[in-house]
Amino acid sequence: MMPVLDKEFFSADVLTIAPLLPGKSLVRIIDNKRFEWMITEVEAYRGTEDLACHASKGRTKRTEIMYHEGGHIYMYLIYGVYWMLNIVCGEKDNPQAVLIRGISGVNGPGRVGRKLKLDGSFYGEKVYDSRRIWIEDAPLPEIVLSSPRIGIDYSGEPWSRMPWRYYIKE
Repeated sequence: MMPVLDKEFFSADVLTIAPLLPGKSLVRIIDNKRFEWMITEVEAYRGTEDLACHASKGRTKRTEIMYHEGGHIYMYLIYGVYWMLNIVCGEKDNPQAVLIRGISGVNGPGRVGRKLKLDGSFYGEKVYDSRRIWIEDAPLPEIVLSSPRIGIDYSGEPWSRMPWRYYIKE
């Protein structure tokens, strides 16, 4: 077991944190059993100016947790089926989050939510202080690749071209 990433880790800007997450261990307790996966892919969403970020639509009940300090979990449901796991980053009132898009053996954020058996009850939980889900440190992989984020063409340029997707090849 490695140390849990703490509150201070998540207090940095999302563009600092996101490239550091691939290779880290995502730990989940399910039915009193510990499961661990390597994070393989993430995407950064940065503030109200980023038109791909939910916060660009303003402060709402859904996005409220993004305005809290880094380390909180931001969960939301898409298509009425898939729970998306995001970790809030940065300082209070500066809404940023990193979406967990892939873990070892699982590609796609909806599939990640299903594999981890996530639901709306995780919304607002502190990932650094949770007894159900946390991220442990691990050595940085030799190569972390970046590319534009996936599925956000609606945001237009330059946001759809920002190379804020970070991943490693398994």
